[in-house]
Amino acid sequence: MKTFSIIFENEEILLVNKEAGVSVQGGAGIAHPLDAELSLQLGYKIFLVHRLDKETSGILVVAKNALAAAKWTNLISGGKVKKEYTAVCFGIPFVNGKKCYSGVLEGTVEAHGRTQAAKTFFKVESVWDVKIPETDEKMELSFLKLTLGTGRMHQIRIQLAKAFCPIAGDDKHGDFKKNKLARKIGIKKLHLAAVRLSLPIDGKMQTFEIPLPEYIKNTLSSQ
Repeated sequence: MKTFSIIFENEEILLVNKEAGVSVQGGAGIAHPLDAELSLQLGYKIFLVHRLDKETSGILVVAKNALAAAKWTNLISGGKVKKEYTAVCFGIPFVNGKKCYSGVLEGTVEAHGRTQAAKTFFKVESVWDVKIPETDEKMELSFLKLTLGTGRMHQIRIQLAKAFCPIAGDDKHGDFKKNKLARKIGIKKLHLAAVRLSLPIDGKMQTFEIPLPEYIKNTLSSQ
């Protein structure tokens, strides 16, 4: 049984630090999903409040009962919870045809068979070049901080790819050719993490933050 790190708990919810590579929800062909494994760890059934992609690490909210799950799902969909991410990307986002170091990505994404409006706020924290071993090529990497304006499936990954700034290691929505090159400098996982969460607890906003996963730290050390 896999053990999950719990960073906060009250009578309604738990905040869990989910590792990359772990599916949040079970289904056909999915082994050891978080909803089943965490329920075993705790000794009671937990209820999912929102999702993180399998390859995305970070803070996940789960509820202790169905009533709490409904309450917190509504709080998240109503914009009462602030989710902040970090990502390492190839290049710098283009907004309205120009390179942009901070701003908002707006448009539509396909989610659950529907076209939905999506909004992501971003800020480029740093940009640097890394030489690819055994080649004459250099790769431009950027470190971004992102805040969700909406919560669509794969939203950040899709919007950054559309802005010509795909997330490093994203083999679904990103740049396959660049990912292949990036493996030579040790980038093998999706470089996206949900590292900071602010939510209303006991009548006031509280913020929780976790360290970056080691594989993202290792990439940032190449600056």
